[in-house]
Amino acid sequence: MKRSCFRFAERIRVRWAEVDMQKIVFNGHYILYADTAMAGYWRALALPYQATMEHLGGDLYVRKATLEYHGSAEYDDTLEVGMRCEHIGNSSLRFLTGVFRAEELLVSGELVYVYADPEAKRSQPVPQALRQVLMDFEAGQPMVEVRIGAWGDLGADASRIRHEVFVQEQHIPVEMASDATDADAVHAVAYNAFGVPLAAGRLLVHAAGEGRIGRMAVSRPLRGSQIGREVLLALLGEASRRGDKHVMLHAQASAVGFYLRNGFTPRGPAFEEAGIAHQEMVSDLA
Repeated sequence: MKRSCFRFAERIRVRWAEVDMQKIVFNGHYILYADTAMAGYWRALALPYQATMEHLGGDLYVRKATLEYHGSAEYDDTLEVGMRCEHIGNSSLRFLTGVFRAEELLVSGELVYVYADPEAKRSQPVPQALRQVLMDFEAGQPMVEVRIGAWGDLGADASRIRHEVFVQEQHIPVEMASDATDADAVHAVAYNAFGVPLAAGRLLVHAAGEGRIGRMAVSRPLRGSQIGREVLLALLGEASRRGDKHVMLHAQASAVGFYLRNGFTPRGPAFEEAGIAHQEMVSDLA
């Protein structure tokens, strides 16, 4: 088993509380690492776990979990926990996991889940839609489709995401979630394989040769899965195609690092908008 065998891997740093009296990771914590990686795997599929299972009318229950130890992780090690769907049966899913320190395999394992009715607790066939998503992911297919369009086409889905993030989560007044300029903007909405909208953003004209990206929002369960980056890149692509030389935006303070990693630089002092600290940032497209 090699690190390259896994399309998905969760990065984990060993905490002091996870080390035993031998100064190595206590063996039981590797199950927790695998469980953490499984949660990340669902984000990589662009499938919010709870909402997806409710939509499908079932849930997954662990039937078997086995680990084999080849080496030991120590305090402050950075690990990668690979997760791969190896086999899909009629009602079962078998995953392989591997814990790596760089290319060194420390622990390998197998997790078997049964797909079942959550009320009756009886197994039932794995839905074809879920089966297809898992096979597509392991085959290297993209899990997200970003659609570009006008407010009349994408507004309902963009509004749904904005309401979830801005109104319900950040407590921004509902009247500020949308405005009249939506009608003139280019909109981008990211959808998963089930057609569920998960992230959105818009592009406006700010000044001659300069576009403005705004209303960037990603559903909470999918943050950290690169879906926000895909929406941003789609909007930057639209700005470049129409001839913009620069793109600016007002980044919430918590998102400044995200925009820095994607080629934006701060412009001017920080300020407050809707009760939230912001920083104007700009990216050159030429």
